[in-house]
Amino acid sequence: MRLSKLREKIAAANLDAMFITQPQNVRYLSGFTGGEGAVLVVTPREAIAVTGFIYREQIQRQAPEWELVETKGKLVSAFPDLVARLGVRRIGFEGMHLTVNQHREWAEALSGCELVPIKDMVEDLRAVKDEKEIEAIEKAVILADSAFAHITKFIRPGMTEKEVGWELEKYMRTHGAEKVSFDIIVGSGSNGAMPHATVSERMIRAGEPIVMDLGAVVDGFCSDLTRTIVIGEPDDRFRAIYDTVLRAQVHAEAKILPGMTGREADAIARDIITAAGYGEAFGHGLGHGVGLAVHEKPRVSYVEGENVLQSGMVFTVEPGIYLPDWGGVRIEDIVVLREDGCQVLTRASREPIVPL
Repeated sequence: MRLSKLREKIAAANLDAMFITQPQNVRYLSGFTGGEGAVLVVTPREAIAVTGFIYREQIQRQAPEWELVETKGKLVSAFPDLVARLGVRRIGFEGMHLTVNQHREWAEALSGCELVPIKDMVEDLRAVKDEKEIEAIEKAVILADSAFAHITKFIRPGMTEKEVGWELEKYMRTHGAEKVSFDIIVGSGSNGAMPHATVSERMIRAGEPIVMDLGAVVDGFCSDLTRTIVIGEPDDRFRAIYDTVLRAQVHAEAKILPGMTGREADAIARDIITAAGYGEAFGHGLGHGVGLAVHEKPRVSYVEGENVLQSGMVFTVEPGIYLPDWGGVRIEDIVVLREDGCQVLTRASREPIVPL
């Protein structure tokens, strides 16, 4: 089914073949998990995996239906004989992935062929998940939820952000994660004003906001979870900001429907934050797609939100407010868009107060 849909796109682009190099796209189409260890060649009739000795056995196991072409040098060295055999002339390549130097090598190896840069051909297919993919994402979501529940019992004032981040990673890796989805964020106090803060030696204090962003990879699929907590009693400022972010998130999850653009969905939450006087403090999009990559299509954003949301898409809903010299609040869930609205996969508690 995936190859059939891709071939329709190849035909619509008037291409003779498409060369796939982006690792998640390679996995999506073939099942091969070896990253850049293979180039997939798709024509109206053929499905070929070009690789070297190191990945030969892995491809035979993971992608048995793909014809294997093995080369002893760089993968590009197999291209001249391959295109001659296939008789292809107009070849699409993933322009967002191939480097300038790689393109130069390809152009030399494919002399006489027209190389056409293509954007998002496979990514557009990946944006709508089937039920098997959703089940895999849900496993990753459950693991991240469990890690967050664990950390609320572990965290104490005086710990460093690094200690908390490592405990989260250790928990996920020892409870079924292949790896973490991204470098874990623990932004305490004023560090939380940086949406993508890195963990530091800063010691966590009672009464301050602590933004934690984490995710696990299970069966190749990612999760992404953010919660903001306070150890002990928060002040009135935190309560007001947290309540605003939570209202924005809950309202968006209740109102987003198929057929909306990502920009329209973003506005549902953004309007609430703006009305509360914090519009300038919410500087990122409401959400992003999640799947084999932790950031993929669709875009749910006021900047790149032209895409139309469809049933089967999986994305985050993560409004936030960030104030320099104070900190930040972000609350993030993963949802599946169904015909009647959002199905929220995330079950982590949104209670922000952790008792001393």
